[in-house]
Amino acid sequence: MDADVIVVGGGIVGAACAHALAGRGVDVLVLDAGRAGATGAGMGHLVVMDDNEAELALSAHSVARWRALAPRLGPQCEYTACGTLWIAADNDELAEAERKRARLAAHGIEAQLLDAAELARAEPALRGGLAGALRVPGDAIVYAPQAARWLLSQAGVRVERAEVCDVDEGRVRLADGSRRRAARVLLANGLDAATLCPELRLRAKKGQLVITDRYPGLVRHQLVELGYVASAHRSEGSSVAFNVQPRPTGQLLIGSSREFDAPGREVDMDILQRMLRRALDYLPGLGDLVALRSWTGQRACSPDGLPLLGPHPQRRALWLALGHEGLGVTTATGSADLIAALMAGAPAPFDPTPYAPARLLEAA
Repeated sequence: MDADVIVVGGGIVGAACAHALAGRGVDVLVLDAGRAGATGAGMGHLVVMDDNEAELALSAHSVARWRALAPRLGPQCEYTACGTLWIAADNDELAEAERKRARLAAHGIEAQLLDAAELARAEPALRGGLAGALRVPGDAIVYAPQAARWLLSQAGVRVERAEVCDVDEGRVRLADGSRRRAARVLLANGLDAATLCPELRLRAKKGQLVITDRYPGLVRHQLVELGYVASAHRSEGSSVAFNVQPRPTGQLLIGSSREFDAPGREVDMDILQRMLRRALDYLPGLGDLVALRSWTGQRACSPDGLPLLGPHPQRRALWLALGHEGLGVTTATGSADLIAALMAGAPAPFDPTPYAPARLLEAA
């Protein structure tokens, strides 16, 4: 055996899983193709999402785990406890903000409603006429590529640069023809896993981002419109939503967009313009800022929008940590805790049933 567990993929989810397993004394080998993938392209937000109970349980546990890790994270990880403001454009959205506050409160998550005047004081750059917002102070941001490197460096995990071409019952074949063996193999390599396991039915959701020059203090919180959830969970077509994130450098990271089955890494100017127009509707001053670059990334989405976390029901020794869509960075730590507990036969930190791969694969 080359390891107790081989983790395929060294992005944020694979790194977190390797870190959690090594913390339980497991000998872990990470095989990473070095493509960066979604970890290198995303926003790095750490945000509690409550579209359904399963998403809330996983994201709440994960954000709490990130918060516990924060004092140990190196400065290169750029962890910033900026909190999130969920912006209500009108009274209907303000009522939804109150419902969201109640859902979060029921799970012990602090959140406060802000009226229009309080919102204007909290974020003066926002346009006038907004109804208010919900502030979630426990949310944060992190620079995911460096966080992944930090997680791998802390636990004595071995990392090998290699592309995996085939997986079968604990045996992994690499592009150079060599093989590695382990008692278990965990796929945590996002969309690339679809090549190794076509039955997973992962779909690509393309997203586009823009980053500005440095404007320290212009925006203080991560800003998200309350319509973001509806945009994020559309199952067809393209959508945009207002999401602006202040980076520790003083730059602003502007999102978000989603587009199904759009191959390649090229920026779609139509989608980009729609996204920026949406952002300008909330932050009119963005039009005066200098944008340094734009780029795209591909998120791996499962058929029902929840990640696949646990053993493959039909392939012996194969485990999955895949399909996180836009919440891979947020939920990497919770996914890792769940995988590590299940592999150890220990009590799960939360109900694993909604994420079990069998829910989709046995019905396929």
